[in-house]
Amino acid sequence: MPEERKLGGQFRVDMKLDVDAPARYSDRIEETADYRVLFSRTRALVERRHFRTLEALASAVADAAMKVKRVNGARVKVTKLAPPLGNGTTAAVEVREGTMKR
Repeated sequence: MPEERKLGGQFRVDMKLDVDAPARYSDRIEETADYRVLFSRTRALVERRHFRTLEALASAVADAAMKVKRVNGARVKVTKLAPPLGNGTTAAVEVREGTMKR
């Protein structure tokens, strides 16, 4: 809606990843996906880019996650916390990229 484009909105992004793992973890960031990178890329998409649909935002976040080292699959759920649909209503969409299973 036009007013949403002017006012913006609040979103929650939930992400589940399929990550390459060594045979045995030694508790080193180098051995897993760097969640700092995932967070900063997601935040940049949510705060700096404009999307008309939740699907486009979720897809962009999933694509960005797939570019992080060791990530083989991503399931991303984006929830709009207060769409102009009435009190307490939320709207959400989930997309999958790569090897993620249902």
